Amino acid sequence: MTVKKIVACLTATLWFATCGSGALAQEAKPVRIGVVTFLSGPGAGPMGVPARNAAELTFEALNSGSVPAPHGMKGFGGNPVEMLLMDEAGSTSNVVTQYRNLVQGRNVDLVIGYISSGSCLAVAPVAEELKTLTVIFDCGTSRLFEDASHKYLFRTASHATMDGVAAAKYVRERLPNALRIAGINQNYAWGQDSWRDFEASMKVLLPSVQIATSQMPKLFSSQYGSEISALQGAKPDVIHSSFWGGDLEAFIVQAVPRNLFSRSPVVFTTGEAEIHRLQGRIPDGTIIGARGPHGVFAPDNELNRWFRSAYEKRYGAPPPFAAYHMVQAILGTKAAYEKAKAAANSKNPDQDQIIAAFTGLSFETPSGTTRMALGNGHQGIQGTAYGMTKLVGGRLTIVNVTRYAAEEVNPPEGVKSEDWIRSGFARAK
Repeated sequence: MTVKKIVACLTATLWFATCGSGALAQEAKPVRIGVVTFLSGPGAGPMGVPARNAAELTFEALNSGSVPAPHGMKGFGGNPVEMLLMDEAGSTSNVVTQYRNLVQGRNVDLVIGYISSGSCLAVAPVAEELKTLTVIFDCGTSRLFEDASHKYLFRTASHATMDGVAAAKYVRERLPNALRIAGINQNYAWGQDSWRDFEASMKVLLPSVQIATSQMPKLFSSQYGSEISALQGAKPDVIHSSFWGGDLEAFIVQAVPRNLFSRSPVVFTTGEAEIHRLQGRIPDGTIIGARGPHGVFAPDNELNRWFRSAYEKRYGAPPPFAAYHMVQAILGTKAAYEKAKAAANSKNPDQDQIIAAFTGLSFETPSGTTRMALGNGHQGIQGTAYGMTKLVGGRLTIVNVTRYAAEEVNPPEGVKSEDWIRSGFARAK
């Protein structure tokens, strides 16, 4: 070998060692994602575990490149993704401690999580303190972005105002003679906000509406004998409930034998999560929501056909809305990461670049398009739907479905939910 060839060879070897191998290392760097959901307790079965299932399935599919377009690129922009799972169960102080552990002890790059509104409200200021990108996949309280501004926090699912406004519109359309309304909701941010928005919306749509009673038991109290008696005694024309998880299951199991539903139709804003678990126990005419166009209300698009089929094949049951919310958050984060990476000329983006790309982003999901249109571009919106249950041949089906566009049931940017409802849904489309 000549001296010239030796020099050329050494030069090429040095380039690969210093430049080429560095580029490959950068491309192969995994994105470490902390995922937080209920793995134990009353929130696990109907909500937390399906969300975990969806996360496992989706990350696996992303790493193999088997998710349909427009999310077909492997991992996040070619980088593999690693999931570090954590249980949301416990007090809010425990939730915050575990969040700090994920960020400071386990060195995750970002966090996707939180079902309970108490959890996300507690974590929000800590995410800002630790300067860590955190994507809320389910928690519904509108206070998250209406009472504060956040740089590091995003929420890809619509907040609770959508559910309350759409529920009120559905009741006025389908039960026009419903003058007396009642509520049973959990006594914390989610339940309080949900009842507030439904009650206020009903008063706008029907000024003569009467409040028969409002029951506010503790979260996960599990026994509702006295509340059911109070609802029966009040004789409302319709009952609103934003119960979820074990509370929703327990209420249905306890209320149906006492014939509460036969006197007063019930609106369950999160009821879609239970229709497969309790389909033989939910009476006909129960009004069901899915916190967006998820589950039985999801569109017939390629992403939904892939997700629903893969989920049913692996877990033996259709995915409920909590599973859709998890996929929505993962795909939204992936889209933001890849947009930032493209802007950085294929270099791994830093956190500020991902945040800039996420802000105001629109992206595709199994539930259709999500737009980060509120909260200064940090809060997602979608449309939603409600329908009524009907048992057909031993199978629970949903009939009388009405769909509502995102702009019809979500407040405009910069307007608080309470003010928007009080204004008569001003600027709604």
